Amino acid sequence: MHGHVSAVLAEKGRQVYTVARGESVRDAVHHMNDSGVGALLVTEGAAPVGIFTERDVLRRVVDVGRDPNSTRVDEVMTADLIVVEPSTTIDQAMAVMTQRRCRHLPVVDEGRVVGMVSIGDLIRWVSLEQEVEIQYLVEYIQGRRTA
Repeated sequence: MHGHVSAVLAEKGRQVYTVARGESVRDAVHHMNDSGVGALLVTEGAAPVGIFTERDVLRRVVDVGRDPNSTRVDEVMTADLIVVEPSTTIDQAMAVMTQRRCRHLPVVDEGRVVGMVSIGDLIRWVSLEQEVEIQYLVEYIQGRRTA
């Protein structure tokens, strides 16, 4: 087991990038590019109503020839919001992403969004954890560390 989503958020931060549901796709993509993220939480007021991802842009805008200037985010967003809690294990979060074919998960605690994790965040976390374990084993085998 690789810990919980809360540990990933503690390390990477809890910043959640958002976009209002009525914004244009062009403005949302500009915000994604400026922020260096692949997804924005779509909000109405403070309430999350969906997620807008790079995949949404490709499939629901570019591929069908929609004008990003006149298309609103809520016309092409993914409305079926899949979320996890901070106590969700990293393995469970990765399984959800695999089963549901999504790359970003909002993290919700008691009905409030407290962060967002991407598959890249989780893979990085697992990879760093494995590096530490490998280093420990190498030191143990070389006799520099005792069990």
